[in-house]
Amino acid sequence: MTAIDRFRCFIDGRWTEGSSGEWMEVLDPASNRPWAEVPACSTADCEEALDAATRAQPAWQALTPMQRAEYLEALNAKLEENREHFARLLVREQGKTLREAHGEVTDTIGYMRYAAQSARWLRGDIWPADAPGERLMTFKVPYGVCVAICAYNYPLALIGRKLGPALVTGNTVVLKPHEATPVTAAEFCRLVEEVGIPAGVVNMVTGDGASVGAPLVASSKTRVITLTGSIAAGQRVARLAADNLAGLCLELGGKAPFIVLADADIDKAAEAAAIARFANSGQVCICNETVMVEASVADQFTAKLLEKVNTIRTGNPMDNPDMGPLATRAARDRVQHLVESAVAAGAELLAGGKQGAPEGLEDGNWFQPTVLACGDASLPLIREEIFGPVLPIMRIDDAEQAIALANARNDGLSAYVWTRDSSRINLFIDRLETGTVFVNKGISGSFHGYHNGHKRSGIGGEDGPYGLENYLQKRTVYLGY
Repeated sequence: MTAIDRFRCFIDGRWTEGSSGEWMEVLDPASNRPWAEVPACSTADCEEALDAATRAQPAWQALTPMQRAEYLEALNAKLEENREHFARLLVREQGKTLREAHGEVTDTIGYMRYAAQSARWLRGDIWPADAPGERLMTFKVPYGVCVAICAYNYPLALIGRKLGPALVTGNTVVLKPHEATPVTAAEFCRLVEEVGIPAGVVNMVTGDGASVGAPLVASSKTRVITLTGSIAAGQRVARLAADNLAGLCLELGGKAPFIVLADADIDKAAEAAAIARFANSGQVCICNETVMVEASVADQFTAKLLEKVNTIRTGNPMDNPDMGPLATRAARDRVQHLVESAVAAGAELLAGGKQGAPEGLEDGNWFQPTVLACGDASLPLIREEIFGPVLPIMRIDDAEQAIALANARNDGLSAYVWTRDSSRINLFIDRLETGTVFVNKGISGSFHGYHNGHKRSGIGGEDGPYGLENYLQKRTVYLGY
């Protein structure tokens, strides 16, 4: 690659530099230096992409699901051929380690493979009719044009997670990558072109939320919107989509509690807590956001956790350390502010707490793996989603207090529970107001599971047969014969 590479948008099967003539820099999180540029698209570019998707949709829907699935399998084959390229691209653009980047490529292939396999069991229903000489049937049909808005933490996997089910169900797509990580989407569209997906079926425009995201969401041509992002972003999208009553699939943020009771396997819980917090530098929506540990084992658990945390190596993500930088400077600065304000309010810093940049990368978005002991649940560090490599620990009295603290929140994406008591396990399953509960298990996910939030953590969800439903609407037919 040259010092500054230019990547274009993809509209109606053509590469375009956009109508504004303006470009946006893409920064390397490890150094905070520009290495690429993409077009700063305008409303006109958004309309052109939506028009292309609208024109292409009837013919795409007319294909059989298996024909559409063949294109997904071809995309997967191309992605596997280009695995190393995409892994290194993810490191350069998002800052995750090379090992984590290879894992993201694998996950992307898995999401699209599951969607392709789902083509065999897309189905509706036949119901008993109320009168003789009638048939009563419900079909499932695509919405039409899908706008897919991706977050910066998994620039490639989120494309596969959204594009796969949208395409196999007969929708056409306009991709809007995050402005910090647009190059992965551009390179993915290169594969779309290479495998011969018809023009207009997949389109991609780049820009920020106000210039590109808003007009895409508010357009009457958009019939379903899938977003992975913050709660605030989801609220903005819901408001903009309201006039057209577009379908919504909003996978939003959360504040996952990691609950450890006295009878837990402390060694396994401590290891899982570290992995679930510091994976991808803590930039995972279902990451361990706050440990709630029963007071009688708090010292033991904290000591074992710190053993794990103190071995985490940061460094140039291309060299495969344990943890890379945060994706953006704004994210790094916000994390630093949360830590400093918590310490000023009385939280005890147990590990990290500094930027800790590796030699030669002092301008990057670095922050050390950090652990704090917090006794005040009103601190912003406890109330707000951190989305970074910082872990607060709170002592609790019992399971009831943990449930009360978790359910007092207005979000509910995920939670972790560590106990060997089957009665308390079922108590947590029944009463925790979250979309996912990990019981005696660390951070994980399955392609056929359902990933969704409760309360303000989202509407709809991703993955599995339930996730596929978000890209389909129902049509009931009363047939007389």
